[in-house]
Amino acid sequence: MEYTKLGNTGVTVSRICLGCMSYGDKKWREWVITGDEARPHFAAALESGVTFFDTADVYSTGVSEEITGKWLGEMAKRDEIVLATKVNGPMGHGPNRRGLSRKHIVEACENSLRRLKTDFIDLYQIHRWDFTTPIEETISALDSLVDSGKVRYLGASSMTAWQFSKALYAAKENGWHRFVSMQNHYNLIYREEEREMIPLCVDQGVGVIPWSPIARGFLAGNRKPGGSGDTLRAQTDPMARDMYFHDSDFEIADTVVKIAKARGVMPAQVACAWILQAPGVTAPIVGATKLNHIKELIASVDIKLTAEEVATLEKPYQPHRVAGFEPPKAAKMLARTH
Repeated sequence: MEYTKLGNTGVTVSRICLGCMSYGDKKWREWVITGDEARPHFAAALESGVTFFDTADVYSTGVSEEITGKWLGEMAKRDEIVLATKVNGPMGHGPNRRGLSRKHIVEACENSLRRLKTDFIDLYQIHRWDFTTPIEETISALDSLVDSGKVRYLGASSMTAWQFSKALYAAKENGWHRFVSMQNHYNLIYREEEREMIPLCVDQGVGVIPWSPIARGFLAGNRKPGGSGDTLRAQTDPMARDMYFHDSDFEIADTVVKIAKARGVMPAQVACAWILQAPGVTAPIVGATKLNHIKELIASVDIKLTAEEVATLEKPYQPHRVAGFEPPKAAKMLARTH
C-alpha cells in the first residue's frame, strides 16, 4: 500500500479508501451485503494496509455505520485508521431529520458516534449542499464539533465549484475550521470535475477523494447497452443507468478492457489506476460486494500506467451533463434569498 497526506493536512491516509456503502441492509438497496458478509472485506482491507474508511449515516439509514464501527472496532487500532462519515441525507420522516442545520448536524454527529462506536470522527463531511440552510450556519456548527473534540477534520462532497469556493471563503472570513477534502463524482466516464472543481481543490490544497471511481461497476466491463448487466447491482441500480450508458461510455469501457487484457489485469484495476494518477487525487473511494473485487481494487495501487495508456484511455471522452448532485436552479436560489 502507498500512503499520502490528505490535502494540506498533517494526517496520512492510504491511497485507497474503502467505501462502506455496500455494507448494510437489503431493505435499503437490494444489492448491499449484510454485516457478517462484510467482515472479510474489512479484514482484507486492513491486511493490505488500508487505513482510510468512508461511510455515511444515510447508507442503509445507519446500518452501514453500525457494521463499519463493529468490524473496525474489533480488528483495527483506532488511532491507526482514518474514519470518515457524512451528514445531510434523510434519517427519518420529520423535517429536522435531514439537511445541514445546526440542529441536525449536532444530533447526527452524536448518532454517528454511537453507531460507529467511537469517541471521535476523523473526517466529518457534508454529503451534499443544503439549499435551505445558510452555509454560515452549517460551517459554524461543524466548527463547534471540531472544537469539542468530536471531529478532527471537515470535508465536503459533490457540489458546484462556486458553492465550494463560497464555503471556503466563509470559513476563512469567520476564522472557522475549513474543509480539507472534497469527495466528488469522478472517473474515466465522468470527468466534468476537471473543469473547475479539481483545479479549485489543487489551488486551495484540498484533498480529492473521488466516489465511484469504477463508475458504479460500469468500468469493470460487464455492462450492456440498454442499462443491463450480469450482476445484481447492474440490474437494480437506476442511478447508474441515469448517469452512464452513453455510446462514448461504452467506447471508454472497451478501451479499458483492451488495456487490461494487454497488461494481464482486470479492467476495474486499470480504471482505478487511472484515477490514482490523476492530478489532485488523494485516494479514490472503492467499494464492492465481492471480496475478490476489493482485493483487486486495492492491488491497483501497484499499477503504473504509461503516458500513452493514459492518453488512449482519455481520448474517447465526451462531455456529460452534471451527474451526482443536484445543480442549483434560479428559482430555488431566489426562494432561499426572499
